[in-house]
Amino acid sequence: MPKTVLQLLDSVRLTRRAGLAAMLAATVATFASTMPAPAQAEDKTTVKVGIMSGEDEDVWRVVVTEAAKQGLTVEPVIFNDYTQPNEALERGEIDANAFQHGPYLENQIQAHGYKIVIAGYTAVWPIGIYSKKHKGVAELPEGAVIGVPNDPSNEGRALLVLQEQGVIKLKEGTGILATVADVAENPKNVEIKELDAGIVGRTVDDLDAAVVNTNWALQSGLAIEDRIAQETIENNPYRNFIAVREADKDQPWVKTLVSSYQNDAVKTEFDRVYKGTGTVAY
Repeated sequence: MPKTVLQLLDSVRLTRRAGLAAMLAATVATFASTMPAPAQAEDKTTVKVGIMSGEDEDVWRVVVTEAAKQGLTVEPVIFNDYTQPNEALERGEIDANAFQHGPYLENQIQAHGYKIVIAGYTAVWPIGIYSKKHKGVAELPEGAVIGVPNDPSNEGRALLVLQEQGVIKLKEGTGILATVADVAENPKNVEIKELDAGIVGRTVDDLDAAVVNTNWALQSGLAIEDRIAQETIENNPYRNFIAVREADKDQPWVKTLVSSYQNDAVKTEFDRVYKGTGTVAY
């Protein structure tokens, strides 16, 4: 039967709808093909790692070799100032750093708002009390002058060592960020002299004793024989670590970098370089 006018119009409408649907499907397909693929994990092959100058440079030469075996090129960036590596990491000038312990990073985060996290532990260097004049803590005289590092985290650490040795007693509830203002008891009336961490080790000759970080003790020419006491190693909160930006913590290269440090070859070199003044912490 011949189609009516209405039937012809319906047929045209259906044909036009089918055409529009086909055009829409083609447009969506074209758009989807031009969209960027979902972001993938950044597979870096070269990373810059901030470390402090000195003995650690020898240790990181072995880390570089171990990383190369896993296809990762590690470029150590040498710093001489503790305040610089975290700033450089935050700004993206380096990819990681390895020079600090937890309390120091926590203090830096509070002060600057850094988004930096721990990627893997490296070693711990027990802070020690050094003296050229006295053979033991018990020999420290009345009014002895004792040097301590003046940065927040290490000053508290030094004071806790003096408390462990019975030289002073801190106020109840005092934490790892103690200062000389937190000294509650001082039976020998010792004078605690706050000095820059890099200087305190060089002033031992002029003091009765000084609490010195191991790396600065070595750079100051102090020997293990000059150490008359040290903090305990067990459950030590001052383990050092490799740190990265929070945004990078799950990147594949981070795991490779950590494993390049945490191995027997690096431990052997670490023990050779630090001669028993530190121990690996992984």
